[in-house]
Amino acid sequence: MSGHGDPIPMMSQRGPALCGEAHVPGDKSISHRSLILGAMAVGETKIEGLLEGQDVLDTAKAMRAFGAEVTDHGEGRWSVHGVGVGGFAEPAGVIDCGNSGTGVRLIMGAMATTPITVTFTGDASLCSRPMGRVTDPLALFGAKAEGREGGRLPMTITGAVEPMPVRYTVPVPSAQVKSAVLLAGLGAPGKTVVIETEATRDHTERMLAGFGAELTVEESGEGRVITLTGQPELRPQHIVVPRDPSSAAFPVCAALIAEGSDVLVPNIGLNPTRAGLFETLREMGADLTYENPREEGGEPVADLRARFSPNMKGIEVPPARAASMIDEYPVLSVVAAFAQGPTVMRGVKELRVKESDRIDAMAQGLRAAGVEVEEGEDWWIVHGRGQGNVPGGATVESRLDHRIAMSFLVMGLATTEPMRVDDGGPIATSFPVFEPLMTGLGAKVGRA
Repeated sequence: MSGHGDPIPMMSQRGPALCGEAHVPGDKSISHRSLILGAMAVGETKIEGLLEGQDVLDTAKAMRAFGAEVTDHGEGRWSVHGVGVGGFAEPAGVIDCGNSGTGVRLIMGAMATTPITVTFTGDASLCSRPMGRVTDPLALFGAKAEGREGGRLPMTITGAVEPMPVRYTVPVPSAQVKSAVLLAGLGAPGKTVVIETEATRDHTERMLAGFGAELTVEESGEGRVITLTGQPELRPQHIVVPRDPSSAAFPVCAALIAEGSDVLVPNIGLNPTRAGLFETLREMGADLTYENPREEGGEPVADLRARFSPNMKGIEVPPARAASMIDEYPVLSVVAAFAQGPTVMRGVKELRVKESDRIDAMAQGLRAAGVEVEEGEDWWIVHGRGQGNVPGGATVESRLDHRIAMSFLVMGLATTEPMRVDDGGPIATSFPVFEPLMTGLGAKVGRA
């Protein structure tokens, strides 16, 4: 699959029970950060299990453009010879981050306290997404940004000549914004402080500490206070990337709604700031168990077993859980369609500014498939029809959004009539083996 180029129409339909092991790709969040921090370290960082989706490959290409030596050794094994904090060279060309909001925002942070000028662009979806939430705090360090109306790509950023440390409260829960500020703080003297009123995924903090940065995390009346001492010499690391819980969500949710299914998803990262979906599914009555729990590379890991669960109930998802499962709401809404009664999702305004307006995209597609949906600016309710009662039979626009495409292809495995998506191409940005992995389990998924 290609995340770029001509549309790739796809469809899915009911078939045999899904069975077997689903070996999903490496974690996308950790893969991006491994490349970026490896490029900012001094010496050779070795990475195993890197996600080789287009988003991460675009980040690898960007790190080469900044002067790091990035080598693909095959089978997910990569090495990065870093240039040190503040050592980025000015790229000769434009940095194209494709579809990746994570990639572009983290790279903006990483270069913002180095006195170089960089122009960023991306695909149509990324160029429609607001960047002000990142460029505003980077301006506090002394970086200057100039982009299209509304703070959109293409955008040129000039890093601070004399960066200043920053104390910044993240206005809305966003791991991307927090991480961009912390990466910028590496290049500023003194202590940069980031305050989160609501915790988000903490891979950046864990990995910064692993690379040798001086970093503390404290809970206070203000919230979660992260203090980073700037201008360290980061030590290269050997990183084993756990498998991505956001990718695991698709075979897991497919097994829960496809009759008779029993699927094992090995080696899934269960960082508590990422595992909200699995907790929510279990509260709905899903037969979802953790086997062989362990810790690898400072991250909790387990094997997930998901079995067909015909008696799930709709619930109200706690808004405080949103940050730990923000990317999984689309596929959760699919599972909710097969549950009994309403599933209420609040505090999810962030979904409006992802690769697409995910609330609108899922609401429109679910309605076309015969499911009642209510929505507001930061909430939506899916009225479940129960197992065996979801009509399907719709063709849905993926809107250049990989998670929208995969969610509706999962849905079609249990609807009465097949489901189609107009373009499955974007799936390659995060889950390039989605189609063969799903068909290997027995799913009827393929090109339309």
